[in-house]
Amino acid sequence: MADDNGSDRNLPASQRKLEKAREEGQVARSRDLGHFAAIAAGGAVLVVLAPKLTAWLQHLLADALRFDHSASTNPELMAQQLSAMATKLLWVVIPLGALMTLVAIAASLLIGGWNWTLKPLMPKFEKLNPITGLPKLLSKQQLVDALKACGLALVLGAIGAAYLNSHMEAFGGVIAMPLPAALSQVGSIVLSGLLLLLLALALCAAIDAPLQRHMHLTRLKMSHQELKQERKEVEGNAEVKAKIKVRMREMSRRRMLAAVPRADLVVMNPTHYAVALKYDDAKMAAPRVVAKGADLLAMSIRDTARTNKVPVLQSPMLARALYAHAEVDREIPAALFAAVAQVLAYVYQLRAALAGHAPMPGEVPAVHVPPELDPHNKPETAE
Repeated sequence: MADDNGSDRNLPASQRKLEKAREEGQVARSRDLGHFAAIAAGGAVLVVLAPKLTAWLQHLLADALRFDHSASTNPELMAQQLSAMATKLLWVVIPLGALMTLVAIAASLLIGGWNWTLKPLMPKFEKLNPITGLPKLLSKQQLVDALKACGLALVLGAIGAAYLNSHMEAFGGVIAMPLPAALSQVGSIVLSGLLLLLLALALCAAIDAPLQRHMHLTRLKMSHQELKQERKEVEGNAEVKAKIKVRMREMSRRRMLAAVPRADLVVMNPTHYAVALKYDDAKMAAPRVVAKGADLLAMSIRDTARTNKVPVLQSPMLARALYAHAEVDREIPAALFAAVAQVLAYVYQLRAALAGHAPMPGEVPAVHVPPELDPHNKPETAE
């Protein structure tokens, strides 16, 4: 049998491990999808606003190229005009950049969802050790990321170079055109090139998004030993739980045996069940079970009762019904009130007779227990 160690991670990650990874900031992300979404959104805005942007840019260039004698002789005025032009450009660039950023973030959330955690920002001094960080530089994840980045750069560079080479004459002819026609021509050429780049980015994103999710799940795979250890952490160690149960049963047994001397009587099935009852009319609305047990525990309850001179009555059906339907430290079921009242009355008469205050009672009364409360009573099934 192969050794089941940490390297044999061939089991899917459990939900608990996925949640812990999210808490540590480990979620699937696709940079290519974000790049594609951001550039597509920016290009779409430019296309929609192209007429207005073209007119605005013409006006801006016309103002910039207009000769101003005072500006040429006053450097401070020239700097002010240059600052004003830059401010106008920023009013276009900043909103467009903000929109592209938001779209890139939204596209990233499509893969791994929203995740807010500060754990990745916590300082980890082991990351400063170059020896421990060297294996990460040569890991499978880093190799795939490097190859993917190089491949994407080569593809986009080849597309851009081929497009520019095929439109070199068109760019050269722009110089001889009037400004409005030149701007329109350049915009048309740039838009066509942008569409080609978007197609390439869309293809890369379609490959990268599922690849990143697959690699994320692969990194979180678990071995059989890790799965067993997680189950122990969640459910608790089976041996420890068994010991706790044994200890709790022993404590419950001791507590019940300690309560038997204070009972008024013990009702028994001769060999299997024993139930100790206590009734105080000043504090209780009905008799209460202070101890119950089966087999060896029933014998212990009987012996403790006899040692402490607590009456022990043989009533098999009542003992079985009390054992099955009454809980320790709880009042007996209402359906058994009459039967328990009969045996308690007999015990009180017996105590009074022993104290010389009343004559000795006769035999133990035959109590009536509803058949449906007797666990040994099996109703006959109709054929």
